[in-house]
Parts: sequence; C-alpha cells; structure tokens
Amino acid sequence: MRLAMIACVGKNLELGRNNDLIWHLKSDLKYFKEVTQGHTVIMGKNTFKSLPGVLKDRHNIVLTFEGDEEELDRDVEVLHSIDEFINKYKDKDEDVFVIGGASIYKQFIDLCDTLYLTEVDRESAADVYFPEFNKDDFERKVVGSGNDTGIKFNFVIYRRK
Repeated sequence: MRLAMIACVGKNLELGRNNDLIWHLKSDLKYFKEVTQGHTVIMGKNTFKSLPGVLKDRHNIVLTFEGDEEELDRDVEVLHSIDEFINKYKDKDEDVFVIGGASIYKQFIDLCDTLYLTEVDRESAADVYFPEFNKDDFERKVVGSGNDTGIKFNFVIYRRK
C-alpha cells in the first residue's frame, strides 16, 4: 500500500469551519477527483457525513468508533482503528488517499509518503487545521496553479525524502 494525503489548505494550514470546507474552488474539486478517482479513500465519519454521498469510482473507507455504523451508508467500508486499517491494507498493491478530517490527517501524517496539497494564498477563520509537518523532510513540487473567483492557489506535491 502507498499512503498519501490530499487537502486544500490556507496559509496557516486552515482546512475547514463548521464541518465544511473553507474554499469551494472548482479547480481544486476537479483536481481532487482526478487524483483520487479509481483509488481507495479513507476518512473520518464527520468528513463522510459532510459529503453529498459516497464518492463515486473510489473505494470509500470510513474510520469511526464502534457503534457509529448505523449512521453510515452501506456502500462504505467501516473500520474502527488505524491498526485495523493497516493490518487489512498493508500488503495490498494500491494507492490509498487520506481525505480528512483534521484528526484523521493528524493520525496518519507520519505514515504518508506523499502529500497533495492545494495551497491557497489566503488566510481564513477556521476551526480545524491540517497538521504541522516538517517541510524539510519532503521534496516540494508545484504541479499547477490557478485563480478561482479571485483566490490564488498552487497544486503542490510533497514527497518524503
């Protein structure tokens, strides 16, 4: 298994507010779909509940506490711990993308070799943040940029050295 993260963050690593994204950038949503389509995505229950439904053309895993399954769509795989996930997927030859939320990112950050970050050139009020990480441990490559409704951003891939 190859484990990666994908997120859209502000200058201070802002992720979201009130269980929603801060920025709704069409280009970022398209990029997210292109990068994750055909792969497995893993997320927390609140992130899943914030989506309009199961992400199509992806295997959806929801990491949640035992007993919360009744709140989830039957088309998702429910796991209850990172250890359970790792034990089940460690020998699989596939890319798995961690897609949020903040506590899931924090738990997985040290296990990921690649971070796909849309870095927004703005600050915003937020109540959840992407975890701090040592950028010196990664090679940074800007693979694209954009300007959506006056908001400038870069698509950046960080690969662990």
